[in-house]
Amino acid sequence: MLKAYPTFFSNALRLVVCTLLLISGVLFTHNAHAQAEVQPWGNMVGIRNKGQLYTFGSSLRVFGADGKHKAFTAKEKQSPKYSRLGDAQSVVTRIDSLFFKQTITEAGPGKAKVKVETIVKQDTTLQGLFFCITLPAAEYTGATVLLSGTKSDELNQGTSVLPNTFINTDAKAVEAVAATRKLNVDFESLQRIVARVDASGDIELYIPLAMGMVHRGDTLRKEFTIKAQGDVDEQPVNIAINTTQRGRAFAGLGGNFRLQNPKTDPQVIDYSLQNLRVAWGRVELPWRFWQPNKDVNPAGGELTPFVLKSMQMAKRLDSAGMPIILSAWAPPAWAVVGEPRFQPTPEGVWGNPLNHDNDEAIYKSITDYILYMKSHFGFEVKMFSFNESDLGINIRQTAEEHRNFIKGLGAYMASKGLRTKVMLGDNSDATTYNFIYPAMADPEARKYIGAISFHSWRGWETETLQKWADAATQLNLPLIVGEGSIDAAAWNYPGIFQETTYALEEINLYARMLAICQPETILQWQLTADYSPLIGGGIFGNNEPLHPGQRFWNLKQLATTPKGLFAMPVSADRPGISAAAMGDNGTTTYALHLVNNGSTRDVVLSGLPASITHLRYYITNTKMNMKEEDVEVKDGVAKFKLPAVSFVSLMTK
Repeated sequence: MLKAYPTFFSNALRLVVCTLLLISGVLFTHNAHAQAEVQPWGNMVGIRNKGQLYTFGSSLRVFGADGKHKAFTAKEKQSPKYSRLGDAQSVVTRIDSLFFKQTITEAGPGKAKVKVETIVKQDTTLQGLFFCITLPAAEYTGATVLLSGTKSDELNQGTSVLPNTFINTDAKAVEAVAATRKLNVDFESLQRIVARVDASGDIELYIPLAMGMVHRGDTLRKEFTIKAQGDVDEQPVNIAINTTQRGRAFAGLGGNFRLQNPKTDPQVIDYSLQNLRVAWGRVELPWRFWQPNKDVNPAGGELTPFVLKSMQMAKRLDSAGMPIILSAWAPPAWAVVGEPRFQPTPEGVWGNPLNHDNDEAIYKSITDYILYMKSHFGFEVKMFSFNESDLGINIRQTAEEHRNFIKGLGAYMASKGLRTKVMLGDNSDATTYNFIYPAMADPEARKYIGAISFHSWRGWETETLQKWADAATQLNLPLIVGEGSIDAAAWNYPGIFQETTYALEEINLYARMLAICQPETILQWQLTADYSPLIGGGIFGNNEPLHPGQRFWNLKQLATTPKGLFAMPVSADRPGISAAAMGDNGTTTYALHLVNNGSTRDVVLSGLPASITHLRYYITNTKMNMKEEDVEVKDGVAKFKLPAVSFVSLMTK
């Protein structure tokens, strides 16, 4: 028996309710083993098949009794713990007095078994606690929704706390079928299903974990299986390089070397410097240890061990031929207003503003540090910055204060004979680009700016990244990604560093930034034990022998880019491919970096000079670590395969 849902939803999907079990007939033909992609805060983003990601979202959602309090699992909303054991990924987290453990286990081709355990720590009245699955409108517009094990007249029995609900009934399974996608959720027994369409057209499937009153000590459990199927995009890809246009120079991969872990940092630093071509380095000025007392000359006595080690780290990088960025995190108390803060206030305010009564002493203290390294270690740093002063980690500035600081410190350093410049921005994220505009508009500030910098933790939209590219073009200065990676909270759940999902997302962002922003360097956060791209060695409690993970191989492959290349336009005619190209026509040296977020494709690469006959081809993925092959080039055209879910680089020999 069929029943249509109300006309309001007629442009979003079609609903069919079946009283029989769903027939799982062969709607799609690809049955390769799939991998569930899980974020470390517990949300699923989809399941892969032959590399193709069947996208959907999941989250835990809590609706308070008053109907106003709503909470959900999301990035930087809780303090989760992530782990993997074999095919099972687990996340432990909490929302208020509800403690959750989600376990998502591979269950065969395209399938994942989900188990949610909830422990209640306090008597609480809820409108509802749900596991929510979100089907994106881009892939499920016009979908048919089917139920099994229910009657058509039960479609809207009871009430729902959710607006725009078109299903609220018990069923043994629910299935959404679109033109190229199908998603099935199967339960062990009858289970309440609530379905709605949100304002953006996404279909949301709510599975109640609890309704009404829950009591302290209650343990709630729910298990079900999600199966995703669909077409796999295996269409050939045409990639074209335009060697007639030359953009900004790419010096190569850089690294942050802020010392934080005395026992485990040295091994990672040694391994990284021995196995990577690191083009730029960033180190810390431990300012609060350098001059804790404003009226005591720090250069007149013995250095504290941490200050000495930080200077020695900078010297080591300089000796390897790197330009050095010197950044200050924590200030001495005399340099700021109020007691120095290293955590946000309850209102979410980070850091302290500088004490402008002491501006001259501040300029002198920083300059004295640079002069000390110059006189005692024989080198001068390229640039100075306050780390993330737009946010306050740990010095907070307004955009106007940042402009004035650049002018003040820049003039003071110049008066002491230093060539060191001040870095504009060094922002916490790409999203806060307004922070750099006052200094950009001030001619007096501009003459002391050495480069523009942002950190890549947030703000990955093309239009946001383009703001930074435009700023560098306007000032005709290098753009630097001062901290490169994708999750500023990942140190809380370091198991995610070993996941392909993290490695691929990180290198995919780097490829996009290389293409859009054209930075001089991306400085990995970090090439130390903090956010380590290496595994073992006692780091994060892992006592395996120290060895490179997939993230390290990605970095090594990127670092293999030859010196002296310039950004060049490159295009791909199929979705799911991120591409960045660089070259030097004078030496006919070229490099192409490709991140394939989908299935295996055949590629035709065009636009290379006719003089090139072969390319080196490197591939890194879950099975291969910079595996090298040879690709033939004829008349400027190369043909090769782009393996599924992989990072591939091609470079002239």
